[in-house]
Amino acid sequence: MAYQHTPVMLSEVMQHLDCKPGNVYVDGTLGGGGHAQCILQQILPGGMLIGIDQDHDAIANGLELFRAHSANIRLFHDNFVSLPTILQQLEITTVDGILLDLGISSHQLASSGRGFSFNKDEPLDMRMNTDSRTTAADIVNSLDAAKLAILFREYGEERWAKRIAQRLVQVRRQTSILTSRQLADIVVAAIPKKSVVRQKIHPATRVFMALRIAVNHELERLEEFLESAAAYLNPGGRLCILSFHSLEDRIVKQTFRMLAQGCHCPPAMPQCACGRQPVIRNLTRKAIRPSAEEVRTNPRARSTRLRAAEKR
Repeated sequence: MAYQHTPVMLSEVMQHLDCKPGNVYVDGTLGGGGHAQCILQQILPGGMLIGIDQDHDAIANGLELFRAHSANIRLFHDNFVSLPTILQQLEITTVDGILLDLGISSHQLASSGRGFSFNKDEPLDMRMNTDSRTTAADIVNSLDAAKLAILFREYGEERWAKRIAQRLVQVRRQTSILTSRQLADIVVAAIPKKSVVRQKIHPATRVFMALRIAVNHELERLEEFLESAAAYLNPGGRLCILSFHSLEDRIVKQTFRMLAQGCHCPPAMPQCACGRQPVIRNLTRKAIRPSAEEVRTNPRARSTRLRAAEKR
């Protein structure tokens, strides 16, 4: 299977993940396996890599890619939020590092046939896990204009959310919206022409992103994962997260800050009453961004933010 994907910020990720031979690491978003290959190289001999991905294609590719290292890797078709259950199956209590790459893969955009890209005319699906029930077409053709506008505004930060939502509802009264090209054309037609000309990105970019986030429950699952992730790290273990959207990065930033702070008592209290202690040490006070050279060679890396933390 041809599964092309260029891992973003590879050197920065490996520096902060600080892999060591014989240790156990989790790649919670296996994708094309680019980060996983580097992790595996650094933990051999004796180490173990746990690869998780909710996309069947990624797991099928991983089984082929890591065939020679089957003794050192375990692959799971699942979402990273299921890490506690996966570790229980493996009879592992804690690990030495966890990586999440929250971006969409090049394969999903170019070859999955699921309508992630507005540059192709494909079924309007957008499910990363095709075992899931709800598709982007289901959402576009069922939510009322008010709910669609909220979705586009909150998840896509789309300025013209209301106009786009109203236009979608008008169109679907005549015909169902079933393909990515159909959706993209409707979005472009809904936005004032002056705004379309001024935009540096395709006018449908934010709507497509909002639908993908909603279909795959991306923000909810990230929040749920972060609530307990530190509990599955050994002391000194690292958690590295690559985000590509301001909402994702905000969740990671705020959670890291809370876990590094410990006490949550109001400042006016004379002494701590909550008894909470810092759980992590924040390794990245500010998010690390890709180099200009990487953005030049891989434009999809331009919005990447890396944050990392270490278990105390």
